Amino acid sequence: MICRAPAPQFLKQHYSSNVLQTTFFKQPSTMSALIQFKQITKVYGMDNTEVRALWNVDMTINSGEYCSIMGPSGSGKSTAMNMIGCLDQPTDGEYLFDGQDVAKLPETELAHIRNRKIGFVFQQFHLLSHLTALENVEQPMMYASVRSAERKERAASALEKVGLGNRINNRPNQLSGGQQQRVAIARAIVNNPLLILADEPTGALDTQTTQDVIDIFSELNQSGITVVMVTHEPEVARLTNRVVWFRDGEVLNHHLDPADLASVTAVPVS
Repeated sequence: MICRAPAPQFLKQHYSSNVLQTTFFKQPSTMSALIQFKQITKVYGMDNTEVRALWNVDMTINSGEYCSIMGPSGSGKSTAMNMIGCLDQPTDGEYLFDGQDVAKLPETELAHIRNRKIGFVFQQFHLLSHLTALENVEQPMMYASVRSAERKERAASALEKVGLGNRINNRPNQLSGGQQQRVAIARAIVNNPLLILADEPTGALDTQTTQDVIDIFSELNQSGITVVMVTHEPEVARLTNRVVWFRDGEVLNHHLDPADLASVTAVPVS
């Protein structure tokens, strides 16, 4: 019997919900808006300490897109990512996710959406060190009350999809950085999300491993999953289909061609 330590808070926060999904990928029937920001504003603090992280932001990302979010430090891209992932709520404005206004939903309903519709990938992997790759990938399904036999089958299938079918019994300290990130991607897709939200997913990887991970994201996108990546690396953003460029809490360009990133310091409003 394996003695399980409590899951880290990010897993509880992202995946706690009674959700059951039985397939991996869902092809969108039409090109429709998955993410819509309507005059989104996010303010932290008050009075003299007030910080406007986002200001009247309008943004649309359609189902099936593969895009990156970029901008200098303090531009609002991380706040936008938290908003997209239903990890934070706006001070003002509407956020429609998959057609539902989630801006003012209670935390229990947001947790349900995160578990059912969003897969998260982070720079630092957030794998549980005492669990095998298979057991780490099972975690979101445990919060969704999926039975053990099905959890193992689906987790093994997800690991196979990211090229780790022969590593299911390895623990994180027996895997390279790139392999750990692939475990994290398998965990993100195991509940068949509509969206993969990746925060600097290649920041801790070398050049070749970065390419391998980006190739996996591309394959997932080609299968129908929307992929949104927050990155500061132009060479990574160039591999997506468009760039949304943030500066000073606003979107300066909604449809920056990744090939034009060299001129990013002079990006015109669009």
